[in-house]
Amino acid sequence: MRGDFRAEIREFLGTRRARVTPEQAGLPAYGGDRRRVTGLRREEVALLAGISSEYYTRLERGNATGVSESVIDGIAQALQLDEAERIHLLDLLRGAGPTRPPRRRPAQQRVRPAVQRVLDSMTGTPAFVLSGRLDVLAANALGRALFSPLYAALAAPVDSAAPADPARPPNNARFVFLDPHATEFFRDWDEVANDTVAMLRAEAGRDAYDRRLTDLIGELSTRSEEFRRRWAAHNVRIHTTGAKRLHHPIVGDLDLPFETFPLGADPTQFLLTYTAEPASRSQEALNLLASWSATTNDDIAGPEATDAPESAEPRD
Repeated sequence: MRGDFRAEIREFLGTRRARVTPEQAGLPAYGGDRRRVTGLRREEVALLAGISSEYYTRLERGNATGVSESVIDGIAQALQLDEAERIHLLDLLRGAGPTRPPRRRPAQQRVRPAVQRVLDSMTGTPAFVLSGRLDVLAANALGRALFSPLYAALAAPVDSAAPADPARPPNNARFVFLDPHATEFFRDWDEVANDTVAMLRAEAGRDAYDRRLTDLIGELSTRSEEFRRRWAAHNVRIHTTGAKRLHHPIVGDLDLPFETFPLGADPTQFLLTYTAEPASRSQEALNLLASWSATTNDDIAGPEATDAPESAEPRD
């Protein structure tokens, strides 16, 4: 496993170097058109970080023994890493260090009953509990209605290579990359796909010994060229706030800001909520969706639902 982390360090730092030009780093671009690298050379990173080029080269090759905080800070500044990237680098360096426990298969994650009651009390807000692997561990009624295509995909897998498994929770990454409905449901599918991979990449650095996570990454890499291409970019992201542009099969387009909150008792789980601007078209659509879901049973029918409210507007 330490070898895996060393390879990850090499590829991560290499991709970060490639995106920073000498001009962006405030260095003269020696060599002009004869430069053989698109971004910074190793010796240029070392110069900016205040360390020797030999030391940086060893580090980029995965020799993470005894790396100090000041060295990490210097490299992060030289490569213009954001907070998510700096955390990811620290995770990789820890993984390449002294011996860690063997890879494990964790127990099935459960949501505490008190957390489920909190979800259910948020009747006007779609709310979910997700794991770091992007498993949807729990949702309230409006959340299930909003993401009905995700639940429909779980009940009716798109091909025989992924048979329905009632013990396996719905997973947002599988939906994004393996279900054809996702490209219609997410109006900004490319952005969603990039963010999804970046979150999984960050989680893999944090806990590469989670066998369910490595199995998920292996499945997506095998079955999706879109996932493989993005995974090779080594981008990472901490997803805490933003907005999603959705097209729901029942109520049409919604523009929904979201917020995420860590659940203190379990750092591997987080609460995700969606809201709409008051008096907006999206708020009207959410209200309509809440009314629709209240008249259906708990098993949301998904894209093929036939009992849609008469006032639902088609997509523009």
